[in-house]
Amino acid sequence: MNLKPSAHTDTFPRDHLPPVDQWPELAFDLPGLRYPDRLNCGAELLDRTAERFGTDRPAFRTAAGLVWTYGELQGHVDRIAHVLTSDLGVVPGNRVLLRGPTTPWLAACWLAVMKAGGVAVTVLAQQRAAELATMCEIARVGHALCDIATVDDLAKAEVPGLRITAYGGDAPDDLLRLAAGKPERYAAVETSADDVALIAFTSGTTGRPKGCMHFHRDVLAVADTFSREVLRPGPDDVFAGSPPLGFTFGLGGLVIFPMRVGASALLLEQAGPRQLLPALAEHRVSVLFTAPTAYRAMLDDLGPSHAPHDTPSDGQQAGHHAGHRDGRHNGQYDISALRRCVSAGENLPAATWQSWHERTGLRIINGIGATELLHIFISAADEAIRPGTTGLPVPGWEARVVDGAGRPVPDGQPGLLAVRGPVGCRYLADARQREYVRHGWNVTGDTYVREPDGYFRYVARADDMIISAGYNIAGPEVEEALLRHPDVLEAAVVGRPDERRGQIVVAYTVLREGAEQSAESLKDFMRSELAPHKCPRAFVFLGALPRTATGKLQRFRLRDLE
Repeated sequence: MNLKPSAHTDTFPRDHLPPVDQWPELAFDLPGLRYPDRLNCGAELLDRTAERFGTDRPAFRTAAGLVWTYGELQGHVDRIAHVLTSDLGVVPGNRVLLRGPTTPWLAACWLAVMKAGGVAVTVLAQQRAAELATMCEIARVGHALCDIATVDDLAKAEVPGLRITAYGGDAPDDLLRLAAGKPERYAAVETSADDVALIAFTSGTTGRPKGCMHFHRDVLAVADTFSREVLRPGPDDVFAGSPPLGFTFGLGGLVIFPMRVGASALLLEQAGPRQLLPALAEHRVSVLFTAPTAYRAMLDDLGPSHAPHDTPSDGQQAGHHAGHRDGRHNGQYDISALRRCVSAGENLPAATWQSWHERTGLRIINGIGATELLHIFISAADEAIRPGTTGLPVPGWEARVVDGAGRPVPDGQPGLLAVRGPVGCRYLADARQREYVRHGWNVTGDTYVREPDGYFRYVARADDMIISAGYNIAGPEVEEALLRHPDVLEAAVVGRPDERRGQIVVAYTVLREGAEQSAESLKDFMRSELAPHKCPRAFVFLGALPRTATGKLQRFRLRDLE
């Protein structure tokens, strides 16, 4: 495809896009996906939303009770944008690293970079100096806006030429002090819809991260597909969740999706399962984004079920309108405002879905997304949900299951998941582009089955398949069976090399506090759940499983142990 003329002065992002013949095919057939040639997603999400819904509506909230309206957010964003361009010398196309806990200030910095025509590289507050140095090297980052609490590791990275501007401190050159004296309005750079807006790095579950380049139109496209067509939020919704803004699951769920419809988001610096439940209750959260592990952990802190037999319809846009009428008051936490629960990041076991539904009456919206594609592309909501499956292609997206040569396989047969839609994989100068994009499709590295009725069922990551004595064993299937044991809190299954069988199944488990570590008990349980060849032959008990900073399981670390 022909790219529209760029507004970037710094041409590095466009210069380092993959060759066009390595791009996946893109589709914009869904109404609403055809965007103007000149498009700035920051101005669209903030300024146009404020025009449509008013500046007095709440935009961001904090656990401490701080509330910024859209008008106040505009003032903060525009002043920061002035600092970027007038004080720091950021020009369109420059990469600006953003680092800090999930706060309104971090979100404001992201929006300011968008409006100034920069390219946001949002990283995690938990990432350390070596990881930060690698990402800065790959993206050739020259500027950084960093929460004062997380400056040290960034400084230790010793990135050549990196100009770090802290925010939240007392120094005269603190970003917020510099911003205080700036004009409260900033005219957004008229970027191209095809200009790179952000570089999102993969979470490192398989080694060296890959930089995924996404355009201004991509940012809006994920809101105008998954959010608009499946989630269907309204302006009275209050969003919250555990994923940080450096994770595209969090950027979409906590910034892009609520702002696209004039809603608000509760931004939590601490968002583990034990922090989420009281926050949901106190702030009347109606839309929740988190991972399967968190849903399972929160079940322990919910009291006995008082749930109705079904969930309020999506027509009840504001959770507090449904309120106490549906009876979702569990133990000490009143989560009756909650109407939408989204799960992604890893496979959602059917047992977790069922337990959550039985306890709360809420149907978790399962989904699969990828950093390469920015957000969720297969999902289902409400009556369309089928526990144990991921769902159907999100409107605007296509999906199929293929063999190694890219040929579609029959329904019911496992193969590689291939998808295409309005957003596609574009790695930053990375030879792995040819592995991810094949025959015009994004091949995600997941093994899936397409059922005869069109639903897609997750089997495993392609590299998580265990071949033992000629049998193909999907690790997640064994994990799901283990999680049905009442003492198992977390489980991860990998293959261990074995001279006779090729591999054997090994289960790493985290037990509930006080549970007895008994491999024999677990073996007996698994024999009642699975065919003998799928049952683990060894059990390893751990205090915690290795995960990325975004909570994704790092099976490769367990395979390294094996």
